[in-house]
Amino acid sequence: MAKSTFHYVTYIRTTPERLWSALTDDTEFMQQYWFGVRCESEWRAGSSWKMVHPDGSVSDAGEIVAAERWKRLVIRWWHQRNPELSGEGESVCTMELESVGPAVRLSITHSMEREPSKLIGAVSGGWPKILSNLKSLLESGAVVLDDIGRK
Repeated sequence: MAKSTFHYVTYIRTTPERLWSALTDDTEFMQQYWFGVRCESEWRAGSSWKMVHPDGSVSDAGEIVAAERWKRLVIRWWHQRNPELSGEGESVCTMELESVGPAVRLSITHSMEREPSKLIGAVSGGWPKILSNLKSLLESGAVVLDDIGRK
């Protein structure tokens, strides 16, 4: 079967430790760059993972497949809200961190064994906004977008 894939790379002036913490700590910091959402997990291979919205609802859930601190995080991801997207099954999101001088190269690859995938189409619109906010927040202390609906 063909594969649908979204791939995004950004460079953030930070350390791998600080970026890892931003990606895995479900505190107010994460909610700032993820438009009020927090991801909950123990961040170890085999642990559950879920995306929790401010109203307490869960839009996505799954399992941590791999967690190499400061280097690589792999999440088996299943959408929960929209039947059209959840019916496509699970996807895999891989985050890789690599030091490059004073920055960290963050690569996100979100894919699923389905072509075409509406879920991958949906995340391809969200990831750039989330990652732009993350980069801005880590580098300047403020997000660039405060509403996910902005174009």
